Amino acid sequence: MRTLDELDSTLYHVSSDFINDLRELNGDIMILGAGGKMGPSLARLARLAIDKAGLSKKIIAVSRFSNKDAEDEMNRYGIETISADLMDDTALANLPEIENVLYMAGTKFGTTGNEAYTWAMNTYLPGRIASKFRKSKIVVFSTGNVYPLTQVTSDGPTEVDAVGPVGEYAQSCLGRERIFEHFSNVYKTPILIYRLNYAIDLRYGVLLEIAKSVRAGKPIDLTMGFVNVIWQGDANEVAIRCLNHCTYPPQKLNVTGTQKLAVKGIAEQFGKHFNIEPVFIGQPVTTALLSNAGKMEKMFPGKRVSLDEMISRTGEWLTQDGALLNKPTHFQERGGKF
Repeated sequence: MRTLDELDSTLYHVSSDFINDLRELNGDIMILGAGGKMGPSLARLARLAIDKAGLSKKIIAVSRFSNKDAEDEMNRYGIETISADLMDDTALANLPEIENVLYMAGTKFGTTGNEAYTWAMNTYLPGRIASKFRKSKIVVFSTGNVYPLTQVTSDGPTEVDAVGPVGEYAQSCLGRERIFEHFSNVYKTPILIYRLNYAIDLRYGVLLEIAKSVRAGKPIDLTMGFVNVIWQGDANEVAIRCLNHCTYPPQKLNVTGTQKLAVKGIAEQFGKHFNIEPVFIGQPVTTALLSNAGKMEKMFPGKRVSLDEMISRTGEWLTQDGALLNKPTHFQERGGKF
């Protein structure tokens, strides 16, 4: 895998179950906050799947689109775009009514020192969105950071376990969830809260960060000793299919890989790939940020990209000097400071 086109072919696989779900979904789809790391590939997957299903649904991507090239690329693939700042009341009011909404807007990095903006984006704006799209189905992107660090001897929290966000970013994300829950209760809006960690593709993510450190001979901190990851293409498919599972009151869904992965083990696999001995510092502590994805597996069974495949692809991508997004995950952060 050497080019972005080859990468795209792995991000945009369309399963028969996916097509069947789209055929059962009434109406068009709007993606709010579509300009981030995951939004463009999600929009393209939705467009491709709708075309393969022989449907006439619109995909409308909404973002500030500070990068005009990203907007032009979406248009080339048949995705309609609206350039809008969702924090602008007039721009938000002018968005069309639509049956299905994927809500991806929010902020994470730069939270420390800019807490007020973080809360405005992650908690105030959701109330405005929930009011505007009260007649829609809404899949609300959230994060596994709403959970506390949990014992690594467990499989991680399920959706019914207690939350315990660490730091203001995670607290504001729980605020986002609570605001959407409140307005769902007020308007009886069907909602699904999509708690994601960590989606990866070859240009960014936990595996890439570990691989880069191994290849460069940089020490890998083992304090956060375990993680969950999911291939971004798989996470995108689940997100779109969740539109058929929005409920009132809202339900929650952990979206991640079902394996609890040891950071040391991942690094050692990359070490074999690059023929380099990894360098480690620190020792794994007894807690980590984990999520239990058992409910997701029951709702959306099927083959997903395996860890071995992700490691092999990531290693090859780095060896071939593939394009990188240079957007760190800070997965090793334990104090909630992003």
